[in-house]
Amino acid sequence: MHYVYVLKSIKDNKFYIGYTNDLRKRIELHNAGRVESTKLRKPFALIYYEASLNKEDALKREKYLKTTYGHRYIRHRVRRYLEASL
Repeated sequence: MHYVYVLKSIKDNKFYIGYTNDLRKRIELHNAGRVESTKLRKPFALIYYEASLNKEDALKREKYLKTTYGHRYIRHRVRRYLEASL
């Protein structure tokens, strides 16, 4: 399986969108500070993910979710979670 995931930084409340084929390990790496782009923003909570059978499909979806429309989609999808965490 190939995963596109959205993490929310507990520190700054911003999202991080990424791709992996091992979701659990990747989240552990983010929270251990072993991912260069996110090490200063840890800890993270996984708030959303999608699974694909095809790597290219997952990468295309990741690219979309990083757009303005993709951010809007994510905020709409996890709206109740975000409201409850305020």
